[in-house]
Amino acid sequence: MSEAKKASLTILLPAGRLPLDIMAKTHEMAKKYAFNIYLSNAQNLKILDIPEVVLEEVKDELSSLGANFKGPGKFPLPKVCAGKKYCNLGVIDTEALSTKILDTFSGRAHTKAKFKIGISGCTLCCSGAKTTDIGIIGTQDGFELYAGGKGGSFPKVGRRIGQKLGEDELLTMVATLVEFHDKKTEKKQRIIKLLTDPEFPYPEL
Repeated sequence: MSEAKKASLTILLPAGRLPLDIMAKTHEMAKKYAFNIYLSNAQNLKILDIPEVVLEEVKDELSSLGANFKGPGKFPLPKVCAGKKYCNLGVIDTEALSTKILDTFSGRAHTKAKFKIGISGCTLCCSGAKTTDIGIIGTQDGFELYAGGKGGSFPKVGRRIGQKLGEDELLTMVATLVEFHDKKTEKKQRIIKLLTDPEFPYPEL
């Protein structure tokens, strides 16, 4: 007898927060269907080894609790550190800023792949903001903004394009980068490959 087909499902967790009702329902179904749960480095909840025959049931149960699932074209959830509410080194509320970014951009009809955002509450960059396509760092003097960072086998620190920024100026610059990435990208592209474009909107500081 052939082994039953398995599937996976990724629940998006804004600011890395896992709602208790979704956590409880996932735990309940994990025991019922013997699937595994993985908390990903991208701060999402990945459910592994779901029997395909119950995949839609699992999605329906979680959707009824407000779960949003990873899929093509969705605006990326910023990866954040705990922020000043929970870390004595943090100088900004990373959850609040992440929410503001998502409220501003998540209604876009489509966002091309290979595009990530990181938010760090202080210059220690626990969320890897300097090695992210768009990296935001909170400092005592305002926000710093980086573009074109990447991880992987050959990591690169992004180009600093803003410092001592207020929140409104920061969001305006992020919007400019989002639109530039969309304009210059056919399918998927990391921002690092766009830094040498003569139309790149911001110089390095």
